[in-house]
Amino acid sequence: MSVLSEFKAFAVKGNVVDMAVGIIIGAAFGKIVSSFVGDMIMPPIGLLIGGVDFSQLAIILKDAEGSAPAVTLGYGKFLQTVLDFLIVAFAIFVGVKAINKLKTVEAAVVVPPSKEQELLSEIRDLLKAQKTQR
Repeated sequence: MSVLSEFKAFAVKGNVVDMAVGIIIGAAFGKIVSSFVGDMIMPPIGLLIGGVDFSQLAIILKDAEGSAPAVTLGYGKFLQTVLDFLIVAFAIFVGVKAINKLKTVEAAVVVPPSKEQELLSEIRDLLKAQKTQR
């Protein structure tokens, strides 16, 4: 098998395509969450604590000198990123929990034994009974 045909077989497998779709959707979802946190969550929180813009929160480690910019520790952006992560993690948790619940419901459905299985069970029980009588 040539390298090209091996690559083609790998690239068109269902798992690879599913993974690619998941990554693309995940990237888009990450942008939505970032916008939600930055534009919807953080402004009201900043307003509640005195009109603070979280993205501007920083500790100045070294003041600007001449053309060199100031060296800052931007903990506001970090807080916003942590909040983004927590929202994404919670959304994934809820999704996985829902999928697991659906799997549990599928597993809980009991299929009654077929006529053949019932007949085989009766034969097995009769054979056991004959062995114990001997």
